[in-house]
Amino acid sequence: MAELFLRLKLPIVLGELLAGIIIGPFAFGAFFIFHGISIMEITEELKILGEMGALVILFIAGLEMTPKEFLKGGKAALVVATAGVVVPFFAGLMAFQMFGFDALQSMLIATALTATSIAISIQVLNEFGKIKTPEARLIIGAAIIDDILAIAVLSVVSSIAGNGIEGVENIDIINVTMTILQVLGFFAIMLVVAVLVIPKFITPRLWKAQGSVEGIATASFFGAAAVAGSIGLSPIVGAFAVGMAIAATKIFEKVHNYIEKVGLIFAPLFFAIIGAQVDLRAVNLEIIILSAVIISIAIATKLFGCGLPAMLFLKSKRQGYRVGIGMISRGEVGLIVAGVGISSGILTSNVYSTIVIMVAATTIITPIWLKMEYRKDQKMNLGQSE
Repeated sequence: MAELFLRLKLPIVLGELLAGIIIGPFAFGAFFIFHGISIMEITEELKILGEMGALVILFIAGLEMTPKEFLKGGKAALVVATAGVVVPFFAGLMAFQMFGFDALQSMLIATALTATSIAISIQVLNEFGKIKTPEARLIIGAAIIDDILAIAVLSVVSSIAGNGIEGVENIDIINVTMTILQVLGFFAIMLVVAVLVIPKFITPRLWKAQGSVEGIATASFFGAAAVAGSIGLSPIVGAFAVGMAIAATKIFEKVHNYIEKVGLIFAPLFFAIIGAQVDLRAVNLEIIILSAVIISIAIATKLFGCGLPAMLFLKSKRQGYRVGIGMISRGEVGLIVAGVGISSGILTSNVYSTIVIMVAATTIITPIWLKMEYRKDQKMNLGQSE
């Protein structure tokens, strides 16, 4: 599918997503039966493989940005990320309360609208050789902070959801603020520790056998992902922090060449496994209407919420617009929220399906839109050279 989409001049990521949808258990995969058992089940093991793919992609993204560069764009990334969480959350909350959903349901749907799936945008930016551009750096920095803030919002909303309607009525603003600050503090500590410890630990002076440096680098980013997950952060934050720590070291090139080969296996797996979880069989009129509303809100709130402040910081309408597009894709946080909602009985199966469709739709829209934007550049450059 990647080969086919490359020839059609469409994003390769999209081909890999569609490959997952086509061979997944809700499409052609349903016909692969062996001894009465479907062999295309989305098992926990498969999901873990997909999560490993996300960690590899984020580690590669971290390698593209030194800590100095991350901090340099820190103010812009923080403002863009904050707007990218606040605008979708409150727009979603108000819109779905107007649709008749109660406060708790609306809060869960709104939370699903906050996080950005950085992996999709990174693949497209890589494909076009634009990973070093100002807008790419802002997309990566903002998406990482966006994910951290979204995890903070999710932890707050999950604790409220655990207490039912009483939880909504007894929201303590101080507790909410403390939770968000704790999550941000954990990320800052993890980043500082990674930058101070990793370069001293992963060095050719210590590791001389062939493959040792690469092996220790791999163990480090998976280990940091485990630490991040255990303290309530998204594991991708740990992988990204270690990538950034290695970006400024002498072993950067060695690790970069190695991990790109690993990415050839894990990146397509990640996208195919996301695609395979899309179930379009249960779609009805209510789901179609709700999906149209939530997809519209998802696109508009990131495009304007992230795009407008990005335009101010980058002093370029075109680059700011691309940041807005790059932040549209929703990721695993959206799916986690849907899972929390359905397992706690707060969300109906229709709303659950709607959130999954929104995640799938924004994942498909983002690479196509970004690619169209960069195609315009290529055409303009060709016109000027002629």
